Amino acid sequence: MSILWTRPGLFGDLMLNVRLIAVGKLRESYLQEGLTEYLKRLRPYAKTEIIEIPDEPDAALRAKEREGEKILSRVGPEDYLIALDRQGKQLSSPEFAAAIQEWELTGKKPVFVIGGSCGLAEAVLKRANERWSFSKLTFPHQLFRLMLVEQIYRAFKIARGEKYHK
Repeated sequence: MSILWTRPGLFGDLMLNVRLIAVGKLRESYLQEGLTEYLKRLRPYAKTEIIEIPDEPDAALRAKEREGEKILSRVGPEDYLIALDRQGKQLSSPEFAAAIQEWELTGKKPVFVIGGSCGLAEAVLKRANERWSFSKLTFPHQLFRLMLVEQIYRAFKIARGEKYHK
C-alpha cells in the first residue's frame, strides 16, 4: 500500500515531503481510520507518503535482513533517514517541531522507518542519519504508525505556532 496526500503548502510548492516506510500491513480498521484522519490533517503542512513493506513470515534474523533490504531499496541517497528504534534518542514535542523547521529550511527529505516485529536490520540502522525513540516501552507496530503520524502533525502545529486541539 502506498498512500500519498498532496496539497500546496504555506510556501507554495515548497512543501516538505515526509515519507514513512513501515514493515507490515495496517490491518485494524480503527487504526486505518485514525491514520486517514491524521493524514487529512497533515495536508496543509506536508506531502505525506506511507510505504508498506511486506513483513517476512518467519522471525529469524534472515527475515529481518530481507525486510531491511526492501526498506533500503525505497530510500534514496538524498533522503534523511530517521530510524525509529528503542535505543534512539528521545525528543520532546517542541524538539520534534524544531526538527521539522530545520528540514524545511535546509530542504532535507525526512523518511521515517518503522521496523517489523524483530526490529530493524543493522544495515538500516547504519544508513540512518538519526535514531529516534518515542519511549522505552514497546508498542504494537500498527499502533505506532498512527502515533508517529499524529506526532508529525503535532510537530507541524507547534512549528507554526498554531493551537493543537487535544
